[in-house]
Amino acid sequence: MELLVRYLERSSSISSVMTQDVIKEQNLRDDLRYYFMSPCEKYRARRHIPWKMGVQILKIIMITTQLVLFGLNNQLVVSYKEENTMALKHLFLKDFSGVDEDEYSVAVYTQSDVYDSLFHVLDQFSQLDRLTVGPIGYAEDEDGKLLPLVICKEYYRRGSVEPSDESYDIDAQLETDCMSHDPATSNQWRTQNSSFFDLDFYRLVDLKISFQLKGINLQTVRSRELPDCYSFYVTITFDNQCHSGMVKIFLDIDATSSACRDWKISGTAQKNTHYLLVFDGFVILVCITSAVLCTRSIVLAVRLLERFARFFHENFNRKVCEEDQKEFLNGWYVMVIVSDLLAIVGSILKMEIQAKSLTSYDVCSIFLGTSTLLVWVGVIRYLGYFQKYNVLILTMQAAFPKVLRFCCCAGMIYLGYTFCGWIVLGPYHEKFEGLSRVAECLFSLVNGDDMFTTFAQLKDKNTLVWLFSRAYLYSFISLFIYMVLSLFIALITDAYETIKNYQKDGFPLTDLQKFLREQGDFPVMEEDSRTDAGLSSSVLCCCRRVPVNDDEILIS
Repeated sequence: MELLVRYLERSSSISSVMTQDVIKEQNLRDDLRYYFMSPCEKYRARRHIPWKMGVQILKIIMITTQLVLFGLNNQLVVSYKEENTMALKHLFLKDFSGVDEDEYSVAVYTQSDVYDSLFHVLDQFSQLDRLTVGPIGYAEDEDGKLLPLVICKEYYRRGSVEPSDESYDIDAQLETDCMSHDPATSNQWRTQNSSFFDLDFYRLVDLKISFQLKGINLQTVRSRELPDCYSFYVTITFDNQCHSGMVKIFLDIDATSSACRDWKISGTAQKNTHYLLVFDGFVILVCITSAVLCTRSIVLAVRLLERFARFFHENFNRKVCEEDQKEFLNGWYVMVIVSDLLAIVGSILKMEIQAKSLTSYDVCSIFLGTSTLLVWVGVIRYLGYFQKYNVLILTMQAAFPKVLRFCCCAGMIYLGYTFCGWIVLGPYHEKFEGLSRVAECLFSLVNGDDMFTTFAQLKDKNTLVWLFSRAYLYSFISLFIYMVLSLFIALITDAYETIKNYQKDGFPLTDLQKFLREQGDFPVMEEDSRTDAGLSSSVLCCCRRVPVNDDEILIS
């Protein structure tokens, strides 16, 4: 009788332990299925409102609106700087045609032209307030005095050149001599400093004229924003470094904006600025909420992975393969968090710009533009829950490793052609003058752009270089268009065909998918006797996640 009682107690305890294990396994399976469900499936399964998806949709609308508003304002700023640059070139450069010749604006060839151009700049600066049609004036220092125009000439310390005798005597040490020109004393500067303008052109390296102007961008009033005050740092350079008989004249402008010190405006501009600041603050709040929700999802996914890995180790004495581990580490959440951080920083910079505390338009544009790009790319995650839209994502995931390795190999050939074209064709072809320009030119040729012009623009002055250029261009175009580009497309096509076959016949089952489908045929592997073949087969078994339901394909 006692033996029967012990047997029944042991049986009941064993059955109790087995029941707990079954319940634990089923709970893990249910949690895994719920984790890999789409937001709509989660709502139908447990009536959980998809807050994360709602926040992402709201964020897309708000960040895009913010980007459009900032982009319109930035366009006004850029157009103002460009038009002021063109206006100052017409004001200060004599005989400026309106179009820059290569990188310089004007070129002069005689001594009288150099003097005329130099004096033209000084005269125009002296009577600027009577010439310009825009709100531009002289800059002042803290004491209210006008900042002068500064002229500096750089020349060799000593030199004598006799081309007819093929003789020269040059001291290569450079000296710099400067003088300033006050607009208030414009009638006296020539006579008082006549010796300064006695130029020895064979010694002259360059002559620079620099001055500072102030301007106000009134066009932003039309967009109901406060106008900015600008400081224009203008530098006019007479370049004679080549001593080739041509003096190139450059005009460079560095414009910085700041808040005006004394201003008064009536209307809705100031009120509109306050509304924009409130809107930017709300964007920051939405991005913080999105980042918190995504971080929470990542933490929950890591905990779920630990549970699944512990279950596999306890029941099958094996580890979860790397591909199944990647399913839990959702890259989309990481991208959303990065986009949120970029949007927060960009919004803060935009608020500072709206408040006239900063002028970093370009930096703010980079942050806002990149965040908007990542936000819209993240929309693909939700389209991926539908099989017809999921092909693009799966094809990119399958082809990316092969494409990356292929690009590394092709890049070596590309760099070889880049360096070769720069050193040989650079002196004879404008598209090969710099390494970056050579790379851009070759990339255009790969895409079939501007081929004939590239061939035709080569200067036919050196027969050897001309023959080399033909062999160079023909070999590059043939190699990259007919071979490299075709192989590149073939890699993507092969990945696409593989994904289509998997969608038709089914993806290879991974350990995770077998567990979700309640298939218990997991091979038990001893950790001490694990071989290289066993390790490779464990990795190869994880090819791609397959649908939990037969009608859908899920992506991480």
